[in-house]
Amino acid sequence: MTSQTTLLEHYSTLDSAAVSDALDALGLPPGQAGFLPVWGTPKIVGFAVTVQLEPYVPGPSGAHIGATAVSAANDTNVIVVANDGRTDVSCWGGLLSLGAALNGVRGAVADGASRDVHEAREMGFPVFAKGRIPATARGRLQQRSTGEPVQLGEVTVTPGDLVLADETGVVVVPASHIDEVLERAQGVVAREQAIAADLRAGVALHEAMRDARLAGTTEEH
Repeated sequence: MTSQTTLLEHYSTLDSAAVSDALDALGLPPGQAGFLPVWGTPKIVGFAVTVQLEPYVPGPSGAHIGATAVSAANDTNVIVVANDGRTDVSCWGGLLSLGAALNGVRGAVADGASRDVHEAREMGFPVFAKGRIPATARGRLQQRSTGEPVQLGEVTVTPGDLVLADETGVVVVPASHIDEVLERAQGVVAREQAIAADLRAGVALHEAMRDARLAGTTEEH
C-alpha cells in the first residue's frame, strides 16, 4: 500500500484530463466542468474533508459553516463544500481560507460561490467554486453535516476520496480505486507523450493519433 504522501506526490504530476480518462476506463464518473479557480491557475490534490450545507433555519447559533471541518483538516486534505451549486450566496470566504491555510490544507472545492477572492489570492490559498459573490452566508446558510458523503456536482464524494482540481475541471477518485486509477492515468500520460514525440518527429497527426493507441489497446475498432 502506497503511503498517502507518496500518492499525493504521484497524483500532483497528473492533470484532471488524464485522471478523468483513467476513471472512464474503469467505468467510474469522469471529471466535470464548472468548478473554476477563483484566482490564478492553481492545482490542488488532496483527500476530501466534506461539509454539507443547507438553507438557514432560525434557531440557536452554532459554529460558522465549514469551521469544524477546517479545524479537523491537515496538510493532506482538500475541503469539499456541498451547497447544491447555489451561486446566489457565498459558501466560502476569507476567514475560512485563512484558517485552512494556517492548518496546511491544500485548498477548497465548493459546489457553490466564494467571496473574499482577494484574500485567498494574497495568501496563495487555492479555491475552486461555481462562481463569486459578495453576499454572506449569515442568515442564508447553515451546516447540515461534516464528515459525511456529499454531492459535488454530479459525483458523490466520501471523506477520504482523492480530489484533484485544476484549470480544466475537477475529478474525484474513490478511495477504493486510488492505486488503480493512478496506474491507468500514468499510462494515459505516457501514451500521449509518445504521440506528441511522434508528431514533433514529423509523423502525420492521423497516423500518430489513433483511438486505439490513446486507449492503450492493440486493435483498431
